[in-house]
Amino acid sequence: QVQLVESGGGLVQAGGSLRLSCAASGRTVSSYTMGWFRQAPGKEREFVATINWISNTYYADSVKGRFTISRDNAKNTVYLQMNSLKPEDTAVYYCVVRTGYRDSYYYTRRNDYDYWGQGTQVTVSS
Repeated sequence: QVQLVESGGGLVQAGGSLRLSCAASGRTVSSYTMGWFRQAPGKEREFVATINWISNTYYADSVKGRFTISRDNAKNTVYLQMNSLKPEDTAVYYCVVRTGYRDSYYYTRRNDYDYWGQGTQVTVSS
């Protein structure tokens, strides 16, 4: 079992920045792929970013160049730095982990991930 707890969400004006954190417990996640998804009201949950065990990253086109995913294996934590935020970034953001050992592929589908956090709300005002 892996427990994921997100933090760092909140209300920010357009153009601003937020940094989300996701602390994992129950198992060391340094060898696993982790990522972020988001779900806006009335919309499907969508892929945002992923980072594999050697810290290679992949992003959705909608956030590329504005968001940065990173990980601190010593803290068992993954981060999402969000810059130049737009009102369309408003959503609940979910941290995810895929428990495939040292897998270097990029995973973007919801079903690719085994564990999910409870989500943190990000609201961007115009």
